[in-house]
Amino acid sequence: MSRYFDCADPSAREQGLAIAVAAVRRGELVVLPTDTVYGLGADAFNPDAIGRLLIAKGRGRDMPVPVLVPSPRTVEGLAAGLGRTARDLIEAFWPGALTVVVRAQPTLAWDLGDADGTVALRMPLHPVAIELLRETGPMGVSSANVTGQPPATTAPQARGQLGDTVSVYLDGGPCQAPVPSTIVDLTGATPRVLRTGAFDLDVLRTVVPDLEPPGGAAGAGEEPPDTGAERSD
Repeated sequence: MSRYFDCADPSAREQGLAIAVAAVRRGELVVLPTDTVYGLGADAFNPDAIGRLLIAKGRGRDMPVPVLVPSPRTVEGLAAGLGRTARDLIEAFWPGALTVVVRAQPTLAWDLGDADGTVALRMPLHPVAIELLRETGPMGVSSANVTGQPPATTAPQARGQLGDTVSVYLDGGPCQAPVPSTIVDLTGATPRVLRTGAFDLDVLRTVVPDLEPPGGAAGAGEEPPDTGAERSD
């Protein structure tokens, strides 16, 4: 049976966060508010929990789960060979609606799906999400919806789709800016936008002038499939 907490009430927020932290540590699923859309989260280092997340959403391993982090410092332990471009983007746009795809540390004991040695990372700009992440550490978080349905922008919408597959719902109110994060791929020779979202290309190029648009330097071709909370919002 799911538990539901209105985080506008300080006592409910405190209780809900404590219960959500315990649930994550047990390998259960929680729904949390972010600055884009609501997220469905699990312990990033618990493969069984990530498997339950994929089952709840009705999606396969071909769309790996991204990871939300509580601070930019956390990235140092998750990413391999983090370069100047990644550091500049993180400094300029975190916390916020920018997801960076980087090479993952090969020694990490996680299984986020068929990510081919990469991981999508983001620090959300939402106090409830940050409080939760500070206690749990990195979480695998995808948009709180069943695949093929609209991403939830309120906790009741998420509960309507996911029901009792989720142990704890943290209601942080309606999303203020329900636009997906922009995704930048930093794993190739040249940084490239995989998906345009909250930040457009011109804004990103004030920090990384050589950033390529979706589809390559000429912008040709189709955007790749959505990749997450952030590869799937």
